[in-house]
Amino acid sequence: MKPMVLPEVEAYAEAHSQTESEICRRLREETNRTMELPQMVVGPLEGAFLKVMAMTVGAKRILEIGTFTGYSALCFAESLPRGGEVITCDIDPESTALANQYWAKSPHGSKIQLRLAPALETLAELTAPFDLIFIDADKANYVKYFQRALDLIAPTGVILIDNVLWSGEVLKMPPSDPNTEAIQELNRLVHAETRVSAVLLTIRDGVFLIKPQSSNA
Repeated sequence: MKPMVLPEVEAYAEAHSQTESEICRRLREETNRTMELPQMVVGPLEGAFLKVMAMTVGAKRILEIGTFTGYSALCFAESLPRGGEVITCDIDPESTALANQYWAKSPHGSKIQLRLAPALETLAELTAPFDLIFIDADKANYVKYFQRALDLIAPTGVILIDNVLWSGEVLKMPPSDPNTEAIQELNRLVHAETRVSAVLLTIRDGVFLIKPQSSNA
């Protein structure tokens, strides 16, 4: 999806953010060459944001819903200490095959576990807590993913949800398609949820940053 800021501003922000690793750069470039929808990769700016967020919460255990070619999972793995773990969920054997190729080339790839199954099935089997949960998968299930993430996130953790501006389509009423409607519903639900504090950031295609409320808040 297209960034929600001017391209030259996006490029400036990217140039002044943490530089992507060489292996991430190569993975991103091969994704752009070979994948049908290469814009699904988060890219250097959002990848830097994900890494810094993981380091900010001191993450040791990360859950990712939506793997694609593994760029964001690799960003997370690079941010984790030795013994850290990224569990990433997807159903596409083709895109995740490319992910596995590049994870195998990285010294951090051993931190990543791929669950190739419908994400809701995987989520039902997982146990808390996770220090960071990143949701970037099929939009129809965004609400269900968020609801389950609330059960799995650590009190000190954060939930990040991608594509919540949907190239500006969220402004349209009535919604233009089912995906837009699903994202609008998710955004309303997060805003109304009393158990969290949240801010919708205009990074790339919109990222929700969600923090569980402490019990004494």
